[in-house]
Amino acid sequence: MAALRRQHEQSADVIIAMKTAANRAHRSRPAVQRRTGRVAASSLSRTRRLARHLQKEAQSQHNNSEFTEDQKKTIAKIATCLELRSAALQSTQSQEEFKLEDLKKLEPILKNILTYNKEFPFDVQPVPLRKILAPGEEENLEFEEDDEEGGAGAGSPDSFPARVPGTLLPRLPSEPGMTLLTIKIEKIGLKDAGQCIDPYITVSVKDLNGIDLTPVQDTPVASRKEDTYVHFNVDIEIQKHVEKLTKGAAIFFEFKHYKPKKRFTSTKCFAFMEMDEIKHGAIVIELYKKPTDFKRKKLQLLTKKPLYLHLHQTLHKE
Repeated sequence: MAALRRQHEQSADVIIAMKTAANRAHRSRPAVQRRTGRVAASSLSRTRRLARHLQKEAQSQHNNSEFTEDQKKTIAKIATCLELRSAALQSTQSQEEFKLEDLKKLEPILKNILTYNKEFPFDVQPVPLRKILAPGEEENLEFEEDDEEGGAGAGSPDSFPARVPGTLLPRLPSEPGMTLLTIKIEKIGLKDAGQCIDPYITVSVKDLNGIDLTPVQDTPVASRKEDTYVHFNVDIEIQKHVEKLTKGAAIFFEFKHYKPKKRFTSTKCFAFMEMDEIKHGAIVIELYKKPTDFKRKKLQLLTKKPLYLHLHQTLHKE
């Protein structure tokens, strides 16, 4: 209870910080990025920490909890709204999904949570606790979270339970005459890059039937978002020697991000690289619309704009 009271006290500070950043953004969003980047980053970080603490309290299973189930639902919905506002502040688009005026309506609810008995002002659903933290966020929130497993098999759906990004594997031992491949995922171009929450990429190697040839790997959450790019700068070690990959195999890259309103992680788009494209050096590959088509039979470009997945390949051979 004491922890939540502290969060109540912080809520007003969070709203003030958001108001400052939002007002400046209203005058000139690019100017905010130049002059108040640190302030905005601090506001976002504090807002998301508040959201995570509220999520934890809402999902607490302690028998001595001082909150009713209805109050816990309200707390969870406030956390969802804070996530939505965080996403809106990061967006470079002129239209914001969750506005400052909406955020102001949360303050009296949060301050009077023990007595609040009105209908919640927004049609949102509680967000489940996740271990996916945005870059720069504090990870020592001391949550007792359950690991959720999910993944993409052949013909994967475009939504699935939240996974914990950052399952990269080390390079395989070298073998005489055999080639290993390291792929650096540099960045991906998207028109709404700034709106993506907790974005990461799932990398898999599939045969023509969409069957996995190597373990599936997830990158950590993106290192930063800038204009129309989400930056990763992370190395992927392909878990099979190039010479041992079957004819017609391909390496898939699925871009995924979290959707607070729908409470799941979704595939936004995907790209793939075929065996004849494995060459040392930089390469850009096209993006395709979901769902991921591992058999490569019904491909549809995501956009006509010059936006791609930017990679750099390094071949290792003894």
